[in-house]
Amino acid sequence: MPARDVAAAGVSGTQTGTTPAAPDRYAVIGHPVAHSLSPRIHTLFARQTGQSLLYTAMDVTAGRLAPAVHEFFGRGGRGLNVTVPHKQAVMALADEATGRARRAGAANTLWRDAASGRLCADTTDGVGLVRDLVDNLHIRIAARRVLLLGAGGAARGVLEPLLACAPAVLLIANRTLERAAALAAQWAGAGPVRAAPLELPDEAPFDLIIHATAAGLADEMPPLPARLVTPTTLCYDMTYGRRESPFIRWARHSGAQLCHMGLGMLVEQAAESFRLWRGIRPQTAPVLAALRAAGEAL
Repeated sequence: MPARDVAAAGVSGTQTGTTPAAPDRYAVIGHPVAHSLSPRIHTLFARQTGQSLLYTAMDVTAGRLAPAVHEFFGRGGRGLNVTVPHKQAVMALADEATGRARRAGAANTLWRDAASGRLCADTTDGVGLVRDLVDNLHIRIAARRVLLLGAGGAARGVLEPLLACAPAVLLIANRTLERAAALAAQWAGAGPVRAAPLELPDEAPFDLIIHATAAGLADEMPPLPARLVTPTTLCYDMTYGRRESPFIRWARHSGAQLCHMGLGMLVEQAAESFRLWRGIRPQTAPVLAALRAAGEAL
């Protein structure tokens, strides 16, 4: 059964003559994916930059991932964004991967190389997160205590750019301590990173807490002690939506005054994917403003 398109948005281009060229096809692939704003974002990028493309959303389960990806590119698709739960699994399908994707062990962007025909993979999540934190929210990461909640594909994709910002410590906390410890050991040479259980016994408050677990997608909240938060702690949820996530509600209840959800990260990582595909990086501020004005997300 072919992957099901659950959302679509297109931008038509024109050329000389009577028949317009067919737009290049892109999509986001995940499960579930009906909530994704990626079609809307890339349509706005295309209008802004004068590109001709059609971007859809493909709801694909884990068992259908490989045939769906091969079918999409076999029929002339130009690029895919990859979201939960496929970011790690998709690496096995790529012929080539960038260094940052290999080190993360996860990818959120695929494309077919025009010259070689090889399927290429990259991860733009970390770039998107850091740009939102530093450029949009004006947060300083250097010499700060950072807590990263989760050790799955979402967390893997942001570790390298976060460590490149030289935090005082980056603590990975996960429900399964062994997964966090393995991830911390992998990145031990890149900066002051260590692992802890999700209950975080005896930890002092943090300057920045980033939620990267899948619990938020199920409207759940990891069991975190309120003492991790001070009024100046920035609490950031990498998910996005039209209402506050359980993590953001916990953060506010715990006394955090600076709370943000991941719409900015979503738009910034999408802009980096767009640059990889089209060779031009769109402006993100107008797109963020348009999405918020339309009530698409907080």
